[in-house]
Amino acid sequence: MNNISESESTKQNPEQIDPTEGSEVNNEGQVDNTVSDKPETGQLQSSEDTANDDTSDVDDSLDENLEEESMESLMDLYEESFKRFAEGEVVTGKIISIDKEHVLVDIGYKSEGQIRIQEFRDENGEITTEVGDKVEVMVEWWDDENEVVVLSKEKAEKVKVWEEIKKTYDADEAIEGTIVSRVKGGFSVDIGVNAFLPGSQADLRPVRNLDELVGKTFKFKILKYNRKRSNIVLSRRVILENERETKRSATLSSIHEGKVVQGLVKNITEYGVFVDLGGVDGLLHITDISWGRVKHPSEMFRVSDEITVKILNLDIDRERVSLGMKQLAPDPWTAATEKYPVGSKVTGRVVSLTDYGAFVELEEGIEGLIHVSEMSWTRKIRHPNKVVSVGEEVEAVVLDIKPENRRISLGMKQAVPNPWDVISDKYPVGTTIEGKIKNITDFGLFIGIDEGIDGLVHISDISWTKRIKHPSEIFKKGDVVQAIVLEIDKNNERFSLGIKQLQVDPWETVAQRYDVGKEITGTVTNVTDFGVFVELEEGIEGLIHVSEISKEKIKTPVGMYNINDVITAKVMNINSDERRIGLSIKRLDMENDQELLSDYVNNMGPATSTFGEILRENLQEKLNED
Repeated sequence: MNNISESESTKQNPEQIDPTEGSEVNNEGQVDNTVSDKPETGQLQSSEDTANDDTSDVDDSLDENLEEESMESLMDLYEESFKRFAEGEVVTGKIISIDKEHVLVDIGYKSEGQIRIQEFRDENGEITTEVGDKVEVMVEWWDDENEVVVLSKEKAEKVKVWEEIKKTYDADEAIEGTIVSRVKGGFSVDIGVNAFLPGSQADLRPVRNLDELVGKTFKFKILKYNRKRSNIVLSRRVILENERETKRSATLSSIHEGKVVQGLVKNITEYGVFVDLGGVDGLLHITDISWGRVKHPSEMFRVSDEITVKILNLDIDRERVSLGMKQLAPDPWTAATEKYPVGSKVTGRVVSLTDYGAFVELEEGIEGLIHVSEMSWTRKIRHPNKVVSVGEEVEAVVLDIKPENRRISLGMKQAVPNPWDVISDKYPVGTTIEGKIKNITDFGLFIGIDEGIDGLVHISDISWTKRIKHPSEIFKKGDVVQAIVLEIDKNNERFSLGIKQLQVDPWETVAQRYDVGKEITGTVTNVTDFGVFVELEEGIEGLIHVSEISKEKIKTPVGMYNINDVITAKVMNINSDERRIGLSIKRLDMENDQELLSDYVNNMGPATSTFGEILRENLQEKLNED
């Protein structure tokens, strides 16, 4: 590579032929040591050879005067050879004029050098120099025919850049550059010339958003370069690794267990936060972030946050550091017993729900559990979300506290009066209430009485007389009904109601309406092997036992009677307590037969024979027996 030192070396030894003469310069300002095709280059001989040739000519054909003139010309050429710079050489000149197309520069040669005006325009097209400014330029080529030296400011700058690149690389130093764009596999970096930064060398870890680096200026290490190919490979990662190693050594020598240090959040995971302490990473586990509940570290931190932590454990050999943040404040459980005595009323925020209850934060680091059974005096709660929600503030009473286990049992229902304590005073037995049917089951109706208290009307207490298979035959959900309070069991939290009790029990007067021995008529409602059921009035039925159906012995009445058949029978007995009426067809038939026999005997005339008299006497005896 032809540089200034080579030029100076040439100037000090005029008898040595300039090795760059006749060479070409590529587009990067690099000298290509090949023979040029330009006729002008390569024709200048050394001053010694020229002098010898001219002196020989003078001796042969010229006189002494001509010899003196020739010597003067040779001396001019000799002096000019010192002033003439090699093509590709970088020199310093002074701007002497500026026109529309060129800038003329005095480089100490008999002819001024010229540079295209475009090389002095900025991004806005403005000219960035003026007459009198000094400028470094590169000699591109000599135009002897027009006596013009063509110069380039841009190529001179590139030559200097390459010299600086070589110097930086040889000294293993860093060079500053700006990332200008993304390219395949990495970035293009401007360090005076374009250089390539592989993506893997851009940072210590893979960069997620590559566009964030574009436009930023960093320092880089030169991994390798090739001037002929204009190829430069950079690395920022090497510099960062060196910086990290320096910081790491300094950090490891200064930290110890128990020390409080500052760090930057480097990475966030579900189990904790990695903190950069200065070349050394420490783990702040999620359980050491706060005395309170932390669902995910991202709730409290973001990458690059500066935080204060305490070193809990240090393993220098394995370079593992355990950190803590909650340890910077006292454990709130140490004073929990005094602050939250059993029976005290507290206020807290619901932070979590489970199937069995709700966790309530009383303060940072102290949470209590409200079991689902302690949420309501009256309601049977299947899941806490039916009563509370996360973030809601609730009042509760401390039921139990165990600081050694870090547990507090809370009760929400205890913060309000128990309605079962006053329900018996508000609704004494015998009180008629009115309410909506809230639920219907196989065994009865649930009627809303008070907030959270439902009363049960058992299916047997719906009607005195009707046979009800299911309450939905008569009622539907939402119906408003009246009922009488039958019983209140505070211990078992039961409230019994009755609907049929609103009316007089018809069985209490059935004996007055149906005298024993009275002949009645009813409708068959059911026929069984043991007898026939006959409805005497709505809800009042009597049973004709199989033995009371006929004077003749029968096994079963099934087939003899059908439902809705009208039957006349005799009332045999009445048991109001057991709600039973015994009927008999046989007795009614027997009475009818006796009446006929009595009428026959009474209507018989005087006996006309001994046989007639005996028959009368026998019939009379039979009547007397009956």
